[in-house]
Amino acid sequence: MSGWATGTGFRSTGSWIACLAIIGALAACSGGEDPLAGAGTLDRAKQTGKIRIGYANEAPYAYRDIVSGELTGEAPTIARVILADMGITEVEGVLTEFGALIPGLKAKRFDIIAAGMYVLPRRCQEITFSNPTYSVGEAFIVRRGNPKELHRYEDVAKHPDATLGVVAGAVEMEYAQRAGIPKARVMLFPDAAGALEAVHAGRLDAYGGTRLTINHLFGRARSERIERAQPFADPVIDGKTARGYGAFGFRKDDADLVAAFNTRLARFIGTEQHSKLVQPFGFTAEELPGGTTADELCRG
Repeated sequence: MSGWATGTGFRSTGSWIACLAIIGALAACSGGEDPLAGAGTLDRAKQTGKIRIGYANEAPYAYRDIVSGELTGEAPTIARVILADMGITEVEGVLTEFGALIPGLKAKRFDIIAAGMYVLPRRCQEITFSNPTYSVGEAFIVRRGNPKELHRYEDVAKHPDATLGVVAGAVEMEYAQRAGIPKARVMLFPDAAGALEAVHAGRLDAYGGTRLTINHLFGRARSERIERAQPFADPVIDGKTARGYGAFGFRKDDADLVAAFNTRLARFIGTEQHSKLVQPFGFTAEELPGGTTADELCRG
């Protein structure tokens, strides 16, 4: 007990009690609680000026620029404009594999999915989407000369040994299944770069992705060993040509955040400011979503 009376410890029991009293008073003053405890995502973000967005490092939708290190792409660029208008000026990116974006959002690793994610009925069962910011068709990257003549998903299905690569969790897996491609001939990748490398290395016959993703990857690859499949026909689902609509994803209990986001999004999409901001990522007037809403897309 010598430490309590002399030497290395407090020199008296009275001093120890006095110290405890001071600590207790400080805790009482602070309340000992998070002042934002119980606040919704929107209220918390407005009060702190910060919010987290999940992205999957897929250009041109959302990716980390290898030179500047900045989180960029169509989705983060639009998000910053909309959120700043809401008084939220600090946006933190959380890198996540595409297939883990919805689980990550629901687990509150981040607050918004900003990855150009398509609005699909099955996804609408798990999260809420903003209205779409773009619409786009599909494309393939194939080996040089396209030796197996793969110009649509159905061509892969018909060829006895053609293989197709898709990003895990992406809509292209559904397109492949609907086209009748056996699962054994569909390879899953965590990202588009991995699928592109597999085609380049000759381990894969084609990589299926959105037209904008394919254009961006092909433009950067500058390789004579691969090419875009031309011409290319978009998949037909239930008698209709499939076209993807990308949007932001939110948790189901963040209805106020979705409403505020959509209100500002409606004033922004299609403006000159919007056009100038997304043009560097390959988006043009052809990719505008028109009057299509998330509710319509969720109903299928």
